[in-house]
Amino acid sequence: MCLILIAHQYTDQTPLLVLANRDEFYDRPTAAAAPWDECGELIAGRDLVSGGSWFGTRGLRWASVTNFRESMKNHHSHRSRGWLVRDYLLSNDPPQEFLLKIAGQVPEYAGFNLLLGNGKELWYCSNRGRAAQRVEPGIYGLSNHLLDTPWPKVKRGKDALRALMKHAQIDLDQAFTILADTSLATDADLPDTGIPLAWERALSAAFISTKDYGTRCSTLLMRSASNSHLFAERRFAASPGSWEESTFSWTA
Repeated sequence: MCLILIAHQYTDQTPLLVLANRDEFYDRPTAAAAPWDECGELIAGRDLVSGGSWFGTRGLRWASVTNFRESMKNHHSHRSRGWLVRDYLLSNDPPQEFLLKIAGQVPEYAGFNLLLGNGKELWYCSNRGRAAQRVEPGIYGLSNHLLDTPWPKVKRGKDALRALMKHAQIDLDQAFTILADTSLATDADLPDTGIPLAWERALSAAFISTKDYGTRCSTLLMRSASNSHLFAERRFAASPGSWEESTFSWTA
């Protein structure tokens, strides 16, 4: 994922709403969100190169990961970051216990940000400068730096999510519209992450569209006060204007 917006225990009627965009090269083989053969309750898209996932859910559990943007010299790793999502969702460990179990492996991954929830708690972990922490109720945003780093698309997304959460009923199209924002940040507001300026500009949009790389899918996970869940994924070619969609619902 390259943008994740979270309303965690922010309102009583919708204790969880997660909106996320996955950005990737268009030619990387990917399976659409679906129940997995290993566990029919696990719903996630799948990276067909490494076998992991960027965002998934099982019952009350959910997990999502983003890359940490840094120089290419730090990218080499024999472990796929998508395995973190896969392994958590296939386990029954509480988030903190899972993080303790993988602590020795964390340096073996390229830079990542990981969010783990279980219906009661939300935990955040990065292997780039921040210890694992329990996330308090609120509105949060995560891109390719640390949690709540105020990149322009993170700030815009959080503001839009906060406004959406004022409604008693969450409109799915309005939620996905937040993720479809193609506006670019001004050069003065761009982060300096060590990549060329043209790429900083292109990646500053919530919905990215370039010749070879962009937003491959947008995902929504919502839980109501009665523990009814909705998981919806919209898959794109290179434009937010047309998509294929899969939806799943359950009560846990």
